[in-house]
Amino acid sequence: MIRHALAAALCLAAAPAFAFHCPADMQKIDAALAAGTSLSDADLSAVRELRAAGEAQHNAGDHDASVATLARAMEMLGIQ
Repeated sequence: MIRHALAAALCLAAAPAFAFHCPADMQKIDAALAAGTSLSDADLSAVRELRAAGEAQHNAGDHDASVATLARAMEMLGIQ
Protein backbone atom coordinates (compact mmCIF):
# COMPACT_ATOMS: atom_id res chain seq x y z
CA MET A 1 0.00 0.00 0.00
CA ILE A 2 2.77 2.42 0.90
CA ARG A 3 4.57 1.59 -2.33
CA HIS A 4 1.47 2.47 -4.36
CA ALA A 5 1.09 5.76 -2.53
CA LEU A 6 4.76 6.56 -3.07
CA ALA A 7 4.52 5.71 -6.77
CA ALA A 8 1.46 7.92 -7.15
CA ALA A 9 3.18 10.78 -5.35
CA LEU A 10 6.21 10.49 -7.60
CA CYS A 11 4.04 10.55 -10.73
CA LEU A 12 2.22 13.64 -9.54
CA ALA A 13 5.50 15.34 -8.64
CA ALA A 14 6.94 14.57 -12.08
CA ALA A 15 3.97 16.02 -13.98
CA PRO A 16 5.02 19.68 -13.53
CA ALA A 17 8.47 18.84 -14.84
CA PHE A 18 6.95 17.83 -18.17
CA ALA A 19 4.87 21.01 -18.23
CA PHE A 20 8.01 23.10 -17.96
CA HIS A 21 9.56 21.45 -21.02
CA CYS A 22 7.34 23.54 -23.30
CA PRO A 23 8.61 26.94 -22.10
CA ALA A 24 12.21 25.76 -22.53
CA ASP A 25 11.46 24.82 -26.14
CA MET A 26 9.73 28.16 -26.73
CA GLN A 27 12.80 29.97 -25.39
CA LYS A 28 15.06 28.01 -27.76
CA ILE A 29 12.83 28.94 -30.69
CA ASP A 30 12.71 32.60 -29.63
CA ALA A 31 16.51 32.71 -29.28
CA ALA A 32 17.00 31.18 -32.73
CA LEU A 33 14.56 33.66 -34.28
CA ALA A 34 16.27 36.58 -32.53
CA ALA A 35 19.68 35.41 -33.75
CA GLY A 36 18.46 35.39 -37.32
CA THR A 37 17.84 32.59 -39.75
CA SER A 38 18.21 31.87 -43.43
CA LEU A 39 14.71 30.42 -43.70
CA SER A 40 12.45 31.58 -46.48
CA ASP A 41 9.63 33.95 -45.57
CA ALA A 42 7.15 31.09 -45.90
CA ASP A 43 9.15 28.80 -43.61
CA LEU A 44 9.73 31.62 -41.13
CA SER A 45 6.00 32.25 -41.05
CA ALA A 46 5.36 28.54 -40.52
CA VAL A 47 7.84 28.47 -37.61
CA ARG A 48 6.13 31.45 -36.00
CA GLU A 49 2.72 29.81 -36.41
CA LEU A 50 3.98 26.56 -34.91
CA ARG A 51 5.56 28.48 -32.03
CA ALA A 52 2.27 30.29 -31.33
CA ALA A 53 0.26 27.06 -31.62
CA GLY A 54 2.65 25.30 -29.24
CA GLU A 55 2.27 28.08 -26.68
CA ALA A 56 -1.52 27.94 -26.98
CA GLN A 57 -1.48 24.17 -26.50
CA HIS A 58 0.80 24.56 -23.47
CA ASN A 59 -1.49 27.18 -21.93
CA ALA A 60 -4.47 24.89 -22.52
CA GLY A 61 -2.68 22.09 -20.66
CA ASP A 62 -2.11 19.90 -23.74
CA HIS A 63 1.61 19.44 -23.17
CA ASP A 64 2.03 16.40 -25.39
CA ALA A 65 0.67 18.31 -28.37
CA SER A 66 2.69 21.38 -27.41
CA VAL A 67 5.95 19.45 -27.28
CA ALA A 68 5.21 17.86 -30.67
CA THR A 69 4.28 21.19 -32.27
CA LEU A 70 7.30 22.98 -30.85
CA ALA A 71 9.53 20.09 -31.98
CA ARG A 72 8.41 20.68 -35.58
CA ALA A 73 9.33 24.37 -35.28
CA MET A 74 12.70 23.49 -33.75
CA GLU A 75 13.37 20.98 -36.52
CA MET A 76 12.71 23.64 -39.15
CA LEU A 77 15.16 25.94 -37.33
CA GLY A 78 17.77 23.20 -37.01
CA ILE A 79 17.56 23.19 -33.21
CA GLN A 80 18.24 19.87 -31.51
